[in-house]
Amino acid sequence: MRIVIAGAHGQIARRLGRLLSGRGDTVVGLVRNPDHTADLESDGVDPAVLDLESATVEELAEVLHGADAVVFAAGAGPGSGEARKHTVDHGAAVLLADAAEQAGVGRYVLVSSMGVEQAREGTPQGVDPVMAVYLQAKLRAEDEILPREALATTILRPGGLTDEPGTGRVLLARSTGYGNVPRDDVAAVLVALLDARRDGAVVELVAGDTPIDEAVANVT
Repeated sequence: MRIVIAGAHGQIARRLGRLLSGRGDTVVGLVRNPDHTADLESDGVDPAVLDLESATVEELAEVLHGADAVVFAAGAGPGSGEARKHTVDHGAAVLLADAAEQAGVGRYVLVSSMGVEQAREGTPQGVDPVMAVYLQAKLRAEDEILPREALATTILRPGGLTDEPGTGRVLLARSTGYGNVPRDDVAAVLVALLDARRDGAVVELVAGDTPIDEAVANVT
């Protein structure tokens, strides 16, 4: 497969890029900072420098032509303010969907976040204000991308992310209850979702006891 990853220098995205390139897939990594290209090349990923906060649909579509799938793994980051939650976590995700449609890429995997449903009724209670905006931005992206008929979209909502070694075992369901999950396992689940085509699924992910391939096979 030829897969384009947005936010390719992120911690989950780099793990994903290494897994995909390591098995022979062609991986293109979108990054904003040209200083990150050497890291991607060392992972076996072809870097493409493009700022998703300022790029046009046409510019991004040029990069996406010929891809089998796109993965949105970008994020404004924990140190950013409210404005960039809107421009990255919502705006860039929708831009990638627009460009995928224009380029004829039929599959989209969106890395979202557990907790977005708290934002559906308004500002989540007891949540840091910036985190509340983040959840609202992620929810808006989900709601604008999932219904698109031209895109077969899968949405993954991981729980709290850790750098513990992956176990290869997870809990993957429409609702899991809050928990943590190693970034290694998030990346492995993304690979399995790309392979299994769980189009239209919206699932939460935490650490668990079920082997990843089995967990993904059971997603409906």
